Amino acid sequence: MESPREILKRHGLHAKHSWGQNFLGDEGALQEIAEALELRKDEPVVELGPGLGHLTRFLAATGARVTAVEKDRDMLAVLEKEAIPGVRVVSGNAATVDFAQAAGAEEVAVVGNLPYHLTSSILFQVLEQRAHVSRAVFTLQKEVVERLAAEPGTRDYGLLTVLLGLYFDIEHLFTLEAHLFHPPPKVDSAVVRLTRLKAPRAPVVSEERFIRLVKAAFAQRRKTLLNSLKSDRTLATPEQYAKALETAGIDPMRRAETLAPQEFAALEQALGPVGSP
Repeated sequence: MESPREILKRHGLHAKHSWGQNFLGDEGALQEIAEALELRKDEPVVELGPGLGHLTRFLAATGARVTAVEKDRDMLAVLEKEAIPGVRVVSGNAATVDFAQAAGAEEVAVVGNLPYHLTSSILFQVLEQRAHVSRAVFTLQKEVVERLAAEPGTRDYGLLTVLLGLYFDIEHLFTLEAHLFHPPPKVDSAVVRLTRLKAPRAPVVSEERFIRLVKAAFAQRRKTLLNSLKSDRTLATPEQYAKALETAGIDPMRRAETLAPQEFAALEQALGPVGSP
């Protein structure tokens, strides 16, 4: 397989720094990423930002039905000229695409080497579209993966850890050093796998309220939980938050980073029906 540098040169292109383009060309790493998805023959998989098609080739080799979603017109032209067998290339924005609709399937696997500036947007899309996403494998900045896979009570534990952790198993699979990419980024990357649970770790009354509750809790993470929650008084009054914490059996003096997803779910339930006085 040609290196990213060689393919770019052949097409008269350069990596776009403003797009966060860092192409992975290491065949061992690409094989590991493809294997991490555990794709079955003819299973639909959506690749976000295929770029020059390096990972795309390994995905296609599994026999899966690959839909590659690319926004960059230059990359679309490269993929069209490369014409990888068994791959359907579509123009689209990875941060807003409807995964199932793009693949023409009810349920899909999702994979991609994500630019840093789109990471949160895409992870929230996975959360929002989880009914149609069986699993996802993403290459992200190492520190982001460490945050996603962090345990409660650690400094890295945060908002997305909780939100995704209620619905997915999160695994930090392996690290990819910067020199494996072209051009090499300033930091190392890592690969994370999200596997949707058969059922949430705990039920919630309203997913929208659950998300807002967790956001409020982490808004001022150095403060105690009760004081942080007061940052969103449209959800509940300070008195209602205090009562809900008591009902859920959660010490109001704890900090958000110490609560497991199930505890946040219990707190959301304790607030009662949505819209109740």
